[in-house]
Amino acid sequence: MDRTFENWLVVSDIDGTLKNKIRRIPSINVETIKKFTELGGNFTLASGRTQSSLGRNYNRITPNQPAVVLNGAGLYDFNQGKMIWRSTIGKKGRDFVKYISTEFDDIFKSVDIGIYFDDYVYIVHSGLLSKTTMRFDKAHFEYVKSVDRVPEEGWMKVIFWALPATMMKLQSRILTMENPDANFMPSSAVTLEMLQKDTHKGVGIMKLADMLGIEKSHVAAIGDYYNDWDMLGTVGLPACAGQAPSSIKRICKFNACHCNKGCVADLLNYIMSGKADEDIKNGRI
Repeated sequence: MDRTFENWLVVSDIDGTLKNKIRRIPSINVETIKKFTELGGNFTLASGRTQSSLGRNYNRITPNQPAVVLNGAGLYDFNQGKMIWRSTIGKKGRDFVKYISTEFDDIFKSVDIGIYFDDYVYIVHSGLLSKTTMRFDKAHFEYVKSVDRVPEEGWMKVIFWALPATMMKLQSRILTMENPDANFMPSSAVTLEMLQKDTHKGVGIMKLADMLGIEKSHVAAIGDYYNDWDMLGTVGLPACAGQAPSSIKRICKFNACHCNKGCVADLLNYIMSGKADEDIKNGRI
């Protein structure tokens, strides 16, 4: 009789992890996720995207638990069709965004701002970078002339878009200010993401693990780049795709194969083989 894996939660990043370098999901990942969930394992995805954008990837595989959305600011249950947990940005954070949109941008005139709610984005100062992101993510959004036109409550994530030189000035300005109870994460050379303080993918994953009653030692996450750093540093079994930078590999306890070869399947097979439990028992994880 096959073993079952109800005591495991495995969470995967999408681009460069679940998907290969040409943004397709290797068939071995699809097949192995199906086997893992059929054997009782808990599997889901973690992303910076909204639920509607993430759903297009979620529905191509067989996850069986709520997804971590907006970089950990929410848990969305696709079966129930609703957000089951949120971490929203407080007043200090909202006031900071208003400052950036007025006083700071009076100087540089080139910072786009996206304010994310459950599944909706308000874009202030729309430019090419924000428009490209909205088109790529197929997000539900609208343009507004001022942050004052955005509802006060329910902010889950903010993205600042700017060309690299302006982004460096923005990050330098942030360092000189009192932290507005926020967690800032550069996600590319032209994007800076802002969440409520102490909020990131790892927080959302561990909130889900608590809901499922799964011990930290049996919570695994796999990613491929620096925007997965907090997630990998939070779970019991951090894993990475084979093409991950060396500093990411050093904090991981399982280095999987390249994403083109099915790194998610590689991690799941490690768990289903029983080797992960042996390594936990012997203190290697």
